[in-house]
Amino acid sequence: MSSMLSDKALIRTASWGGIGGIVLTLFLILLGNIYAGDVNERQRADRNARYGTDSGTVDRVKAVGQINLASSTAASNATTQVAATATPIIDGEKIYNGSCVACHGAGVAGAPRVGDKDAWAERIDKGVTTLYANAINGLQGSSGVMPAKGGNPALSDDQMKAVVDYMIAQSN
Repeated sequence: MSSMLSDKALIRTASWGGIGGIVLTLFLILLGNIYAGDVNERQRADRNARYGTDSGTVDRVKAVGQINLASSTAASNATTQVAATATPIIDGEKIYNGSCVACHGAGVAGAPRVGDKDAWAERIDKGVTTLYANAINGLQGSSGVMPAKGGNPALSDDQMKAVVDYMIAQSN
């Protein structure tokens, strides 16, 4: 009989301990949320004081130099800030080797092989403007098919022109 009472007491004690643990956990979560909101407001106020308009940050990050583009003495007093813009150089050979060599290297679907002067002569005689248009827009001719931009719509018109120029130079 005493063993039954001790088992019941153990179960009751464990139950109260579990309930107490749950209540304590919920209380700590609630307390953390209350104080976290206050901490966020203090952090926001501190950040605004450090990095706001009156903090001098704008003065610390302003441009350190200016470029004078004027050549005359009267205009040399005026300075202008200029951002460097580099025009990328388009490498027609690199694009050809990456996209176009699959057809123009082997003559697939009637594509003129690069370096084959006879196959390119008739096309070159039509003019470079026609070659550009056919390369950019595509062509279904009696001798074969050229998909628009060689099947790579990611290529720009200028890139296609560079590829055409490369292929003409290799086949002329």
